Amino acid sequence: MNAESPGRIVLLTASHRVAPGLLSWPAWQTLHAADRVLCADEHHPQLPYLREAGVAVEYVGPSAQDLVDACAGGRTVVVLASGEGDQPLTDGLARLAGSGRVAMPDLELLPGSYDLPGARLLDLVQVMDRIRRECPWSSRQSHKGLAKYGIEEAYELVEAIEDGDRDELREELGDVLLQVVFHARIAEEYEDPDEAFSIDDVAGGIVEKLIHRHPHVFGDAHAETPEDVKEHWLRTKAVEKQRDSVTEGVPLGQPGLALAAKLAGRVRTAGLDVALPSGDGIGYELLALAVRAEAEGVDPEAALRAAGRAYRDAIRAVEQG
Repeated sequence: MNAESPGRIVLLTASHRVAPGLLSWPAWQTLHAADRVLCADEHHPQLPYLREAGVAVEYVGPSAQDLVDACAGGRTVVVLASGEGDQPLTDGLARLAGSGRVAMPDLELLPGSYDLPGARLLDLVQVMDRIRRECPWSSRQSHKGLAKYGIEEAYELVEAIEDGDRDELREELGDVLLQVVFHARIAEEYEDPDEAFSIDDVAGGIVEKLIHRHPHVFGDAHAETPEDVKEHWLRTKAVEKQRDSVTEGVPLGQPGLALAAKLAGRVRTAGLDVALPSGDGIGYELLALAVRAEAEGVDPEAALRAAGRAYRDAIRAVEQG
């Protein structure tokens, strides 16, 4: 220990989205080698694991000057940061360093754990749980009551995609994600525990489905082209669903053009020879146009929306002229 050295301060942080005790090897090395380990919160979630590892922790909320004094003589002091980030302490250290009158210890910010991709989804689940419990409006919502919002948010997402607005796209994706988390939270309260499920069940189900339907990624199958992938997907889906008709699973409540195109796609993929129904009226004409669009690889709904936007612009031009 060098009596002339100002020492070293280590601010050890850890993500609250990672299970306590799962710290990096450099963090454990620093904790064991430190002369003192300080923590202002005696209920800090890391403390039980530090005790198990034989790390002595002092329950002290030091000031910036206290820390500088504790490091005198070349000592290393680790401060276990709180979830709020200990802003007053770091501000105090910055003021001391800026004064030029204090021999400052080396200051190191050591992340003990990092967020993994998708970690903020855990925050969303926690926020949704609290809102469901404490908000007078959210606590009374049901699957049926929220159904209309799911449709609205899906349409707004499509609009953001077609407009090419990146900021709007990010926001609308969040609104759609909210619907998923909200419905999953409501499902936890189902009166029959055998039919209740959580967001983890939802995520687990789609993970299993994706792995099963991508044998070329997670298994021994091979796919060189998008067409090969689609063939794998349809074949696996057919085995899963065991459908008696290609029309099963096609929601009849979707917009008419999309419905017609979806049915036409099922017919074409199955290799069926089905004549279009004949009849009078614009409905049959629209059906024929939708089937033709699907055969040519055109989404009739998107095409009509694009034409509708052009029509809107023409109306505004006349109004302004």
